[in-house]
Amino acid sequence: MSTQRRILTTSLALLTALTALSGCSRIDRGEDPATAKDLGAAAEVRLGYFPNVTHAAALIGVDKGFFAKELGDTKLVTQTFNAGPEAVNALLGSSLDVSFIGSGPAINAYAKSNGEAIKLISGATSGGAQLVVKPEITSPADLKGKVITTPQLGNTQDVALKKWLSDEKLAIGTGADQVNVTNTENSQSLDLFRKGDVQGAWAPEPWSSRLVLDAGAKVLLDEKSLWDGGKFPTTVIIVRSQFLREHPQTVEALLRGHLAATDFALNNKVEAKQVVNGALKQLTGKALGEPVLDRAFDNIELTLDPQAKSFPRLAEDAVVAGVAKQAANVGGLADLTLLNKVLSAAGKPAVDTAGLDKK
Repeated sequence: MSTQRRILTTSLALLTALTALSGCSRIDRGEDPATAKDLGAAAEVRLGYFPNVTHAAALIGVDKGFFAKELGDTKLVTQTFNAGPEAVNALLGSSLDVSFIGSGPAINAYAKSNGEAIKLISGATSGGAQLVVKPEITSPADLKGKVITTPQLGNTQDVALKKWLSDEKLAIGTGADQVNVTNTENSQSLDLFRKGDVQGAWAPEPWSSRLVLDAGAKVLLDEKSLWDGGKFPTTVIIVRSQFLREHPQTVEALLRGHLAATDFALNNKVEAKQVVNGALKQLTGKALGEPVLDRAFDNIELTLDPQAKSFPRLAEDAVVAGVAKQAANVGGLADLTLLNKVLSAAGKPAVDTAGLDKK
């Protein structure tokens, strides 16, 4: 081979290696997100959320332009998911920057990355999850031999159901004396319930309301009854740690948009429901009936408080539920600095970190 060809071959190989390396995330390359420096406003931010009423602030923030207004020149790119584990994979794979998500998957993402990849930066919704069943089921014991579904393995409702079954001394399995827990998308669980293939679901809003009002289910348990004051974090917001460190200005802008969307919903309930219903129709192909929409909104509380004190218990619940082998150390999960800055600027009280910001 000539000297010129050897130089060309070597150069091409080096270029290929550098290209492959540039395509990996900093975490993939073993770099510490803690070393990332503030690079100012991001050119774009990729935001994830679900087509659920429990993600109302996200739906409103996108539809009414609250996020876009605060982001200014930063392009907002949105993506919807059916359940938390999907969003976690996108975040850990660096194809998503910020996501509205359930508390369970937020803990899982933190644990899977050894506390490095993500940070909890805000709450979004408290409440809004129920165990709804066939009318003939009147007690926990009646669930034996029945099929009960949750949106996805390891998601917030999946953990909640399995923890509750454990507390009720009910075994999970396919036997006559066991509860058969399956995982199906919310829309599919509605159809399966109507057909009689499943006899119940631990579902977030609006799906619990749809099962009750559209499919004849009844409420066996409202998850609010399991928490002090009826408050628990159904939906929170998490961000990739690297993105937070490199673009705090962009994250703060998103949080201002989140606050604006939440305030809009609280002060304009009728219009907020219409906006959410319109967004759901666009995303799922079907709007909710007015009774379902009203019931769903009555069952949730939109709040920027992530209920930080509940996270150690949620981590322990995952173990009892059999979803995790050991309780995740949630110390350091939260960084509410920017949230409290936004709240202070708006004349609102700060939210309590409950020590969740310290490792």
